[in-house]
Amino acid sequence: MINAVLVMLVLGGVMGLLLGISSKIFHVEPDHRAQDLLALLPGYNCGGCGFPGCQGMADALAEGSADVASCKPSKPDAREAIKQYLAEHPAN
Repeated sequence: MINAVLVMLVLGGVMGLLLGISSKIFHVEPDHRAQDLLALLPGYNCGGCGFPGCQGMADALAEGSADVASCKPSKPDAREAIKQYLAEHPAN
């Protein structure tokens, strides 16, 4: 009984150590541009742009696979702000 408990403790410690090391080695920085673009969009989640809500549109804008003109409810000054943001923060 005590051997089984010790084996499980050691196994858990080794697995935790491996998970900690791999999280440092394989860490990927997230792209924060999509969240910034989401804040610039109107937030109606209407789907008029062809994407599932404003989050989908923001993700597509950050990837470069969408045009800001497809967001119908956004105002012209908001579109210009999005274009300026994309020009200042190009994709990596």
